[in-house]
Amino acid sequence: MEPQDWTDEHVELWQAVLPDLDPDIEGAVTRMKRLSVHLRRVREKSLADFDLDRQEFDTLHKLAGRGGDATPSDLAADLDLAPASVTGRLDTLERRGFVRRTPSKSDRRRVDVELTELGRATWLGAMDVLGDEEYRLLGTLSKGERRQLADMLRRIMVVAEGGGA
Repeated sequence: MEPQDWTDEHVELWQAVLPDLDPDIEGAVTRMKRLSVHLRRVREKSLADFDLDRQEFDTLHKLAGRGGDATPSDLAADLDLAPASVTGRLDTLERRGFVRRTPSKSDRRRVDVELTELGRATWLGAMDVLGDEEYRLLGTLSKGERRQLADMLRRIMVVAEGGGA
């Protein structure tokens, strides 16, 4: 018999109340929600451990995703924020030594934002905590099972994002 988790009892309870409930759908959706909550908690603890708030992490993450160099307008677009909001974030990150702003070499009216070594190390440290937990959880599956899970979730997300039936 497969090991039981919290969701098994949840499904059993609700099947008694809603006899037409599909236990596989309820079980999958409930587990995805709980997994998402679990990973969010791990992320929040990681950010607290690295003395980052979510906005700081998101900004460092987008900057790192651009190779550590970007313009404030690039970051505003990536973060879907008004430029003034990004300026405030960059002020805080610069005071903490996580980013450096320098005049643009190509346009003296602009500034460039660069991730510092401290900023990169802090971002990577926070990322590693979450990544380690993701590997711990999904490491219970074989490589083929992980691929199959990713493929199945992609099919579901295509429908959720409006691209499928």
